[in-house]
Amino acid sequence: MRIGELAKATGTTARALRHYEEAGLIASERAANGYRVFDDRTVVRVRNIRHLLAAGLTLDDVQIFLPCLDGDVTAAPPSDRGLRIALERLAVLNERIATQTEARDRLQAALQEQMGGRIRPVA
Repeated sequence: MRIGELAKATGTTARALRHYEEAGLIASERAANGYRVFDDRTVVRVRNIRHLLAAGLTLDDVQIFLPCLDGDVTAAPPSDRGLRIALERLAVLNERIATQTEARDRLQAALQEQMGGRIRPVA
């Protein structure tokens, strides 16, 4: 399967696929014309990569999960290292959310003050 077909089958872009390949998460062969050719099983691997990225992990984090990317990554028993990485990423995300919430609240308070309370609070 060529890169465009893989992109369409996985809902991603050729650029993202090249990035995953550069990171060592997927591999391709080269056809005689120089085009990348991927094994059909790469569809599952890319979907798992996208699932982990959507959950907040980074490409470096995803490297830890290489042994289970070709199967049902959500059903695989978690490794201690995988759990540690996920917990660390969760802590980072929680910290970012708290920082952004504080910034939003300060901006909202400043606007409320400047506009005499004429804006609705953000839920």
